[in-house]
Amino acid sequence: MHYNSLNNHLKQRFGGKVYKLSISSGLSCPNRDGTLSTLGCTFCSEGGSGDFATPAVLSISKQIELAKERVSKKIKNGKYIAYFQSFTNTYGSVEYLEKIFTEAINHPDIVTLSIGTRPDCLGEDVLSLLERLNQVKPVWIELGLQTIHEKTALHINRGYPLAVFDEAVQNLNRIGVDVIVHLILGLPGETNGMMLESVRYVSSLDISGIKLQLLHVLKNTPLEKEYFNHPFDIFSMEEYVDFLAECLSYIPPRIVIHRLTGDGPKRSLIAPLWSADKKRVLNYMNNRFDELNVHQGSNCS
Repeated sequence: MHYNSLNNHLKQRFGGKVYKLSISSGLSCPNRDGTLSTLGCTFCSEGGSGDFATPAVLSISKQIELAKERVSKKIKNGKYIAYFQSFTNTYGSVEYLEKIFTEAINHPDIVTLSIGTRPDCLGEDVLSLLERLNQVKPVWIELGLQTIHEKTALHINRGYPLAVFDEAVQNLNRIGVDVIVHLILGLPGETNGMMLESVRYVSSLDISGIKLQLLHVLKNTPLEKEYFNHPFDIFSMEEYVDFLAECLSYIPPRIVIHRLTGDGPKRSLIAPLWSADKKRVLNYMNNRFDELNVHQGSNCS
């Protein structure tokens, strides 16, 4: 079995290695500022799931240069994706969004603009802006769906129903913007069968990419309290990698796999602790995938 990895996709599309640079927009989230809730999603870190991003007090151009310095040992004179990662990056005035996104997309080393957001923060004015930006360079919208199951969505305080996500995907398809969907594997109360239902559902849609994220329990989150007060099962490394292989079997080659596990900040990680040893995890994953005959494809896109 072959899957379409992001690394292979980027090499085919841009002719070489491309790195993501995490950029901060300085925006908040309707699930944090009281519009919907003040708690946020139960799993979300204090940094809005953007713990590795550059400081928002800097200009976008300075953030890009600082982020480039951080990966300078891995890539020189390379190509980059400007990734607005933390919180909800379309949750602001269109004037402000146009300013920061235009500054990022016009940077000569940036080949793609990737914007993490919520499907309930994509009004027609924002969609119009995204459509214009997409004429300059490719724009990706990353939607944090996490699960298709409404009961789980309520449990994690996601703040919108599946129908809102479906409408957002349709609207983004209408303007020709690539959609990348985030799913979390291991949410409290979800069985493997439920998680596979989410994978199959998302894989049936007109999207360009999927991120499969291992659930991390982080300090100072509602999920931390739940984990200690009402313990729930956490994947072992072996269980997770085998389940990943099963998930990949349902994802068609046209969809790019942007992530297979994800990193939680070590200073705040509570569980699973095995996920902090990235080298060990990747080595085990590569070896186990070889045993299961799961490989990255070079001609899957």
